[in-house]
Amino acid sequence: METAIKANGIVKDYGEVRALNGISFDVKPAEMFGLVGPDGAGKTTTIRLLCGLLSPTEGSAEIFGMDLVKEKVKIQKQIGYLSQKFSLYGDLTIDENIEFFADLHGVKDYKTRRNELLEFTRLTPFRTRLADNLSGGMKQKLALACTLIHKPKIIFLDEPTTGVDPVSRRDFWKILSNLIKDGVTIFMSTPYLDEAERCNRVALLNNGKVMSFDTPKNIKASVQTTIVEIVCAPIISAYNLLKEKSNYEVQMFGDRLNVAVSDYQNDIDVIVRLLAENGIQLADHRVIPISLENVFIHLINESSSK
Repeated sequence: METAIKANGIVKDYGEVRALNGISFDVKPAEMFGLVGPDGAGKTTTIRLLCGLLSPTEGSAEIFGMDLVKEKVKIQKQIGYLSQKFSLYGDLTIDENIEFFADLHGVKDYKTRRNELLEFTRLTPFRTRLADNLSGGMKQKLALACTLIHKPKIIFLDEPTTGVDPVSRRDFWKILSNLIKDGVTIFMSTPYLDEAERCNRVALLNNGKVMSFDTPKNIKASVQTTIVEIVCAPIISAYNLLKEKSNYEVQMFGDRLNVAVSDYQNDIDVIVRLLAENGIQLADHRVIPISLENVFIHLINESSSK
């Protein structure tokens, strides 16, 4: 099968700072691929490199078999890029913004395409509204419409739902799902592990290195551990106690703890006893499915202990 994107041992240095440290992965056509990691992991640098906006210090990348450095101009005609700070023109209407980006990409007969995109993003009723007067979610939809005006084969989205309300995030994901059905390849970065679960495949990135690269299901299956959800009070005291007095991996989610154990029957007895000995009341506990967030933290802990 043809590969849409292929990264081969990419290294990117900014002076003495190594932002990317030999990352490799591939993306299939019409795949939704997620690059997942915290701020500073190297997500934006990776996207800018794959869009031809930066050159790698070492390694190489290909887009549909074309070398990213040698055939950059040809590649850039086939891709769309929605950056974290996409520059809409606030004093232009929705229609005028799309028209501007059509001109920028040399799309002459853009009106039919613009109408399709406005219907697609459900922005038709607001087409005469100034971009400055749009909500955060509507601005992201407009930014996506501008990115799609020249019918790119691949779109790069850099944290597209950061700062967007939950309803708009849901709408945005529906739009992306429809793009996949139309054969568009989507490469997106996100700090949200729940969003990564929606992707066909993901690369977990931390400190410029790919820690794991596979389907979300396979990544979760690769970690041989059981997650126990614990409800107790006071929760912060329980968290600190388990972190200091045990060797278990502990994560706090609101009023619950996730504890990674290797032998549930024995380990839960140890945990219950430790909590009771320190005056912490256990309300409930249960085994829950492992999440990508559990795996991500496990891999970070594992790499830092080496």
